[in-house]
Amino acid sequence: MICASDDVLWLSASPSLQLFDLSLLNYLNQSVPIQIWEYEQTEDEACSLDVAVELLHHYLKARNRPIHLIGHSTSGLIGLIYARRYPHKVSSLGLLAVGLPSAINWQAHYYTHLSAFSWSRKQILTQMVGDMLGEQNQYINQRFVSYFEKDLALSPSPHSLFSTTNLSDGGVEVPLLLCSSKTDFVVSPIVMRPWLKFLKKGDQLLEFKEGRHFFHHFYPEQVGEKILNFWLSLHSRQAILTFKF
Repeated sequence: MICASDDVLWLSASPSLQLFDLSLLNYLNQSVPIQIWEYEQTEDEACSLDVAVELLHHYLKARNRPIHLIGHSTSGLIGLIYARRYPHKVSSLGLLAVGLPSAINWQAHYYTHLSAFSWSRKQILTQMVGDMLGEQNQYINQRFVSYFEKDLALSPSPHSLFSTTNLSDGGVEVPLLLCSSKTDFVVSPIVMRPWLKFLKKGDQLLEFKEGRHFFHHFYPEQVGEKILNFWLSLHSRQAILTFKF
């Protein structure tokens, strides 16, 4: 277990997709209290990662010690930008399904499909839900489609039908954990590979065999165990440094 004085903050910028995070959060919460930071924009609000990052900073700036940040996809991207701007506020950064270029997410694929094919919005979403979650029955797939429709409107994704955005590549100063799935077509192994040139000593890049884009939902115990072990490794290194000092 990591020290009680160390806080963990799960970043959630996709409220309509939060149900896919719950199994992992429940597993982690058995070992360490997990706080959740939520961001939800209005439908009339311009998409802005900068606004989300600065609101996160407003939430954390009064803290007198750094915190472990962790998030999936766009939520993880917010954590990545924050850790680059305010590394002194971050104990470690955990990124699930965040590749390089880091702005790649399911919405980038959605808008690419929408502009390239004559399919309807519903047809593309239905196909993508199946690809991201695997084969489900028709009722479950249709229910999930509505969740992803809401995510298009309410998450601060930087993409639209008119353009998809790329952010600058690069690493972070803080300890970094990267998790992905071999069967994820959104953030494929190909876009995880560029991270290798930015890894520092102690950083970890973990690839799970199954689970597609929401591997942490389907395999919460396996993913959670790796996350907890990463945090433990940070404490082990800190203990050694303290002893040497």
